[in-house]
Amino acid sequence: MSNIEYLKFNEIDPNDFLPLLNSQKIRKHLIEHELFTVDTLTAWMNTKIEVDATPGCKVRGIVCEGELAGWCGIQLDGGKYEIAIIIDDKFWGLGKKVFQGMMFWAKELDHDEVYINFLHTRPNYKFLNKIAKSVYETELFGSKFTSYQLTVK
Repeated sequence: MSNIEYLKFNEIDPNDFLPLLNSQKIRKHLIEHELFTVDTLTAWMNTKIEVDATPGCKVRGIVCEGELAGWCGIQLDGGKYEIAIIIDDKFWGLGKKVFQGMMFWAKELDHDEVYINFLHTRPNYKFLNKIAKSVYETELFGSKFTSYQLTVK
């Protein structure tokens, strides 16, 4: 499970994304929203394509061993660059490797710091606590998050 490829969203068939993003195991760690249809998913993917075109941002689908495993991105949110990593539970072991790649992207994009916001349903991550400049609770869109402020080296 070590061969990771990153694809632009315009290279991904929405039908491949649909079961992944509608998975209950993934949805329980995200802000509550309606299940995607092909149309709403296509619209969502188009917004991510626009984010990817924004200076300082990068959004990609994660493919492992030829299978769509999730998506990740560095997105501008509220004046801060946020890292998002959404991975199908079948591929959860990839998270650290994807995270390391994204920190490399953050360096390439010349960011001084990035943030990760995990919904309160996610466990506390010891390795993030060790490397974070600060860890604090945030409320976004009516939900509680643990936020990690990370220095890009």
